[in-house]
Amino acid sequence: MLDYLVKRLLSIAPTLLFVSMLIFGLQQLLPGDPAKILAGEDQDPTVVAYLRAKLHLDEPLPLRYAHWVGGVLHGDLGESVRTQQPVLELIAQKLPVTVELALLAFAIALTIGIPAGIVSAVGRGTAWDYGANLFALWGLSTPNFWLGILMILLFSVQLGWLPASGYVSPFEDLGANLRAMIMPAFVLGNAIAAVLMRHTRSAMLQVLASDYVRTARAKGLSERTVVLKHALRNALTPIITLGALELGTLLSGAVLTEQVFTIPGFGKLIVDSVFNRDYAVVQGVVLVTASAYITLNLLADLAYFAVNPRLRH
Repeated sequence: MLDYLVKRLLSIAPTLLFVSMLIFGLQQLLPGDPAKILAGEDQDPTVVAYLRAKLHLDEPLPLRYAHWVGGVLHGDLGESVRTQQPVLELIAQKLPVTVELALLAFAIALTIGIPAGIVSAVGRGTAWDYGANLFALWGLSTPNFWLGILMILLFSVQLGWLPASGYVSPFEDLGANLRAMIMPAFVLGNAIAAVLMRHTRSAMLQVLASDYVRTARAKGLSERTVVLKHALRNALTPIITLGALELGTLLSGAVLTEQVFTIPGFGKLIVDSVFNRDYAVVQGVVLVTASAYITLNLLADLAYFAVNPRLRH
């Protein structure tokens, strides 16, 4: 396991290098000149020249990339051309909001999706199976923004139980924070729960038909022990893979959900940055998102060793 971990860690560096090149290269394809956009309507040539020099736009592309990577290696992701605020500081402000929303949504998805998949697989062909599949179909086909608007109309406008939008830091008021986050977390978790349910059901059906499960039942073990200890543990590998990908998607920012509920997270930050041609912020956010995906995939690979003893050898 240690050798495998070392190999994976060594592979992260070239992967991040390739990702950084991709991020920087694709950024150059966006239309418009940031210097002219920032110069305003007059576009004074002196101001444009000053901005181009400040943003290193007057240098060759390889030199600009080297300058950016050098800053990244020293913890400097650049500066927002709109707010004149360091990109790292902006990310530090927005990332905790998105992390909290992602973890709450993921917890809801795990709480609903995996038990529903197990019940559906164990009770294949029963009313429980049809009900779980109906829930999965509903979760997969319901747009997040539409579900969010309906929940606002019901729980905020009609019943007045929850705030319609906004964000309160958990360090200021934990109760108000949870009331503000529960609806967007459920909206995001609902769709992921449907995906997890389908994958859990498929993996469980395959495992439940295997020889070692029939042997466990023949030994007289209880159905609960057979399902949870023998079947579920061996069915977790594809679920872990899917969970890591879905959590990475949540951490990258749920754009529509954050817009509907006015949550100042990664999604809103990336949208505002793209519209404002704030290239440094876009590059920084995408780089952090890519790093999160790589880290989550590494953690998923390590989790395989915990749930599948055969991989340790």
